[in-house]
Amino acid sequence: MVAPIKTDIEVVGAGIIGLATAFRLASAGREVVVIDPNEPGSGASFGNAGTLAPYACAPVGNPDVLRSLPNFFLNPESPLAIRLAGLPTLVPWLSRFARQSLPAAAHRNGRALAALLREAMPAWRDLAEQSRASDLFRHEGCLYLYREKTPAKGAEWGDRLRDEMGVRQHRLTAAEVAAMEPALPPMAGGLFFPDAAHVDDPAALTRRMAAEAESLGASFERARVEQAEPQRDGKIRLTCGDRIVDAHTVVLAAGAWSRSLALQAGDKIPLDTERGYHVEFDMDAPLIKRPVSPIDLGFYLTPMVGRLRVAGTVELGGLAAPVNPARIALLERGARKLFPALGPVRGQWLGFRPSLPDSLPVIGRSRHCENLIHAFGHGHLGMTLAGITSQAVAGLIERRNEAPDLSAFGPSRFG
Repeated sequence: MVAPIKTDIEVVGAGIIGLATAFRLASAGREVVVIDPNEPGSGASFGNAGTLAPYACAPVGNPDVLRSLPNFFLNPESPLAIRLAGLPTLVPWLSRFARQSLPAAAHRNGRALAALLREAMPAWRDLAEQSRASDLFRHEGCLYLYREKTPAKGAEWGDRLRDEMGVRQHRLTAAEVAAMEPALPPMAGGLFFPDAAHVDDPAALTRRMAAEAESLGASFERARVEQAEPQRDGKIRLTCGDRIVDAHTVVLAAGAWSRSLALQAGDKIPLDTERGYHVEFDMDAPLIKRPVSPIDLGFYLTPMVGRLRVAGTVELGGLAAPVNPARIALLERGARKLFPALGPVRGQWLGFRPSLPDSLPVIGRSRHCENLIHAFGHGHLGMTLAGITSQAVAGLIERRNEAPDLSAFGPSRFG
């Protein structure tokens, strides 16, 4: 066995949360090692819709979704699906999800998300400027599309919650949608979120973040963490095959792979995995200026450098199963409903979103290990919340008493 690596701070996971955290800590002069079995940013941080969605305070589990669950699970065209082979292991998670979808719980979760999201864009502006990544962001807002019928104001649970939380959302007529995005087919109406933004190349963003962190002294190790053991001296020992890392502080930001490592420290987190998909089409000139989401189809179309990315839907079914061709076909069919003249699919992708039943990430100190800080479980909001999560984690490590309030996001909420 090679000699142990000794470091002040070990960040487990090189997705956007881990990279943003490593950059902030390295900027503060801390000694940081980032460990991940894959290239930085090669997981869900690579394949997501690229949206920064400060409006997205409505948790996935809410009364509207709860009422629609039978249809979601039985309809093969549904944006939410379950792999039947994985159903037995999902029952405890689904039971928690159903309880968190009841009105009082969903409203509580929505308030907590809204409070965190209010800080998301200012935190990203600061982070993007410091990491020299501002040129990768496009501030064009985001557009929800109603293809056939515009619901009455306040008819949807999420719409009412956003109004209550002070989210800026503008209801658009069919003519206003057409003026905003003339390449779209006729729509019944839309909902525009002017404070949203998008990244036109998520892979470029993670490469930039990793390079900037490395330039400030952070180092990267390619390995999978198999064990995390608190030591008597307060440090944490990570075992990675034949390598050992001894760290004073560990930030667990391993996304969908975080549950087992948290459990080794005594934190039982009901984390499970949403299998996310995307397809892409070559595009020399963008058809749209901003992300658009036909809400009945459950995905986003996002203009990116040289391509149109169609990303989204939810499939519950764990980490081991292969790509489900039906989900890929669903995205392609949906995209062609809006743009029939699209060329052939240039690429497809499957990745894993770490999701909690209450739709809230886990951000905070381990209940049993003072020097282990959790930063995972962001579901659909990993890109959006990377700036504020990394700021909060750095604050915990530096023991600064500052916003945001993390009381709703700690691991202790699971008992």
